[in-house]
Amino acid sequence: MRLTLTSIALAATCLAFAGPLLADSAEPKRPECIAPAAPGGGFDLTCKLAQSGMLDAKLLSKPMRVTYMPGGVGAVAYNAVVAQRPTDGNAIVAFSSGSLLNLAQGKFGRFDENAVRWLAAVGTSYGAIAVRSDSPYKTLNDLVKALQENPDKVVIGSGGTVGSQDWMQTALIARAAGIDPRKLRYVALEGGGEIATALLGGHIQVGSTDISDSMPHVQSGGMRLLAVFAEERMPEAAMANIPTAKEQGYDIVWPVVRGFYLGPKVSDAEYNWWKDAFDKMLASDDFAKLRDQRELFPFAMTGPELDTYVKKQVADYKLLAKEFGLIQ
Repeated sequence: MRLTLTSIALAATCLAFAGPLLADSAEPKRPECIAPAAPGGGFDLTCKLAQSGMLDAKLLSKPMRVTYMPGGVGAVAYNAVVAQRPTDGNAIVAFSSGSLLNLAQGKFGRFDENAVRWLAAVGTSYGAIAVRSDSPYKTLNDLVKALQENPDKVVIGSGGTVGSQDWMQTALIARAAGIDPRKLRYVALEGGGEIATALLGGHIQVGSTDISDSMPHVQSGGMRLLAVFAEERMPEAAMANIPTAKEQGYDIVWPVVRGFYLGPKVSDAEYNWWKDAFDKMLASDDFAKLRDQRELFPFAMTGPELDTYVKKQVADYKLLAKEFGLIQ
């Protein structure tokens, strides 16, 4: 068969166009971020951060929608993705350190930390203890004193039941103060949005939450933070007056890493497309501004590095859960 100059040129043109098309073939056709809680909390914030970041960086041809799948502080979404949507490369799911703590205790049912493909971590917040702005508790020690006198009198709202991340924060405070954590009075809620609503509505007296969920309500004047579980005070002007638990005599630090995972059978091409997209997004100055606006701090990790981090965190949380008698 003879190849003419015209046919060679045509073939070269086709190859030139084939490269980008093949590279883009793994782009999700219906990009979705699943927030595994009710709107308004940390999972919602995490999804909307990725939604805005991907849009600003022009990494998606179509806008990413945010959907909500509350239940079990992440358990319902985790099980649904693993069992029902394992190959769905369109959907990323938000997770936090609290998700990993629940996995460490077997709270996600028959699936463990090896059941999904860990994709990207995009920032970190820190745990916090919140009260209404008119609360009689002005300091963390005021709250501890009230709990020591009558732990059943103070109603604490937390995301999840005994053993959850929010429970663990106050349990660590209680243990340091010589109080049996199991005597504390908890109301289990579905994420930071419900905690804020219950606290501002006067249904609970204290919210065990995190700083990123709380700052909009702090800045609007409805809420105060008695303590943030960080190594030192936050450098941002809006947070500079919030004391740490450490400076009030409680050596407790609780970072809340936020990120995403994919279903266990998502193809390598789809997984790598998302990883590359997050790598580009996380490296941009525009994303840093979006992250700062949402009161999150730098924590960028993707792919195998994140997978290693997640597995180590789960192992560490298992040891902590054993200390509190939550698992054998």
